[in-house]
Amino acid sequence: DVQLVESGGGSVQPGGSLRLSCAASGFTFDDHDMGWFRQAHGDGCELVSTISSERSTYYADSVKGRFTISRDNAKKAVYLQLNSLKTGDTAMYYCAKDSGSRFGWYFDYWGQGTQVTVS
Repeated sequence: DVQLVESGGGSVQPGGSLRLSCAASGFTFDDHDMGWFRQAHGDGCELVSTISSERSTYYADSVKGRFTISRDNAKKAVYLQLNSLKTGDTAMYYCAKDSGSRFGWYFDYWGQGTQVTVS
């Protein structure tokens, strides 16, 4: 069974930093793209960043230059370094696995999330 477990969230002041971790199991991690999403209370879910199996990366405009995504295939883990945090970054952050569909991106499994609060 696929499992994604996030950790590293917390409460920080504006300008602070956090590093989020996602431990993956139950699938061939090396073969799948991974992503981070976030959802503020009462708002929709937005894509924050992705990293492919080849380590190509994508960042939402709102986090470019501040967040960095990385992966460690040996540890089956994906990370999101959050720097220069703003109050607008407050949200539940979710790790997600891409299905590997030949029809394009489709994130079929999500973790339970880790809360980031900036205030």
